[in-house]
Amino acid sequence: MAGQFRSRVSGVGSYLPEKVLTNFDLEKMVDTNDQWIVERTGIERRHIAAEGEFTSDLCLKASQRALEDAGLTPHDIDMIVVGTVSGDRQMPSTACYLQSKLGCRNIVSFDLNAACSGFVYGVSVADQFIRSGMYKHVLVVGAEVLHRFVNYQDRETCILFGDGAGAWIVSRAEANETNLIESSHLHSDGDLAELLTVPGGGSIMPQSQQVLESKLNFVTMKGREIFKNAVRTMALCCREALEHNNLPPEKVDWIVPHQANKRIIEAVADQFKFPMDRVIVYLHETGNTSAASIPVAFDWAVKTGKIKRGQTILLTAFGAGLTSGSILLRY
Repeated sequence: MAGQFRSRVSGVGSYLPEKVLTNFDLEKMVDTNDQWIVERTGIERRHIAAEGEFTSDLCLKASQRALEDAGLTPHDIDMIVVGTVSGDRQMPSTACYLQSKLGCRNIVSFDLNAACSGFVYGVSVADQFIRSGMYKHVLVVGAEVLHRFVNYQDRETCILFGDGAGAWIVSRAEANETNLIESSHLHSDGDLAELLTVPGGGSIMPQSQQVLESKLNFVTMKGREIFKNAVRTMALCCREALEHNNLPPEKVDWIVPHQANKRIIEAVADQFKFPMDRVIVYLHETGNTSAASIPVAFDWAVKTGKIKRGQTILLTAFGAGLTSGSILLRY
């Protein structure tokens, strides 16, 4: 009966492109150095999509791995949600390209733009569709090819971003299942929209020669304000999840935060006196992959044996918008 169902994570997968851009590579491109980047961000390298490798291609590889993990085929999928700000094209959606490349049935497929919170938003959407009884298996992907939107003459932003994709299969749980998605909490604050944006290319400032010459087609960021609001919003979403589920922090096995900056992650953990050895940190390898960062880090933690079935996991993210959100689940 509609409204009687719960959802669970039945499969996970991720993909990082083979090409690697290290801090030492960036030293040759912009006024920066490895020590400065590591001390301020924790990032050592990032993966970069090859020429001719698109966001939907990264989605495809991550999705195939998630399907294999879940023991499902593309024909089992009822809906595709792709969180991205760097899709193949402005239209159609990257999710439609993915639906075709996977060989899925004629199913609903759409992109979701919540920037770095995109995957958390996508999982929440999937959870609601399953709870309603409409669908049984939803593919949620977070994927970015952000390096094509980065100005490699701007040392504040070019050190941060990388490419990658992560995917979950969110499925209807059986009646006796205990590994469930417990709650989601989502927020946005458009008053802070200008803190992190790509100014050109939209209806406000359509693509033009002037936009290209002024480099307004690249990511711009006010770093200090982003840091402050990232810590505030992620901590708020964590607190909201814990209070909603009447769960003390010590009952959470792992926090998987958006992988933007190690100092942000440490500051959020400190809000709850949560030990860093129970926080998943993978940004040294990936940089900030925006919507892909949480599922990529989660999959890495599963593959390395950190995250195990039956554990209680708290996801938390913030992104341009400013968006923020949390998901509490038993994996």
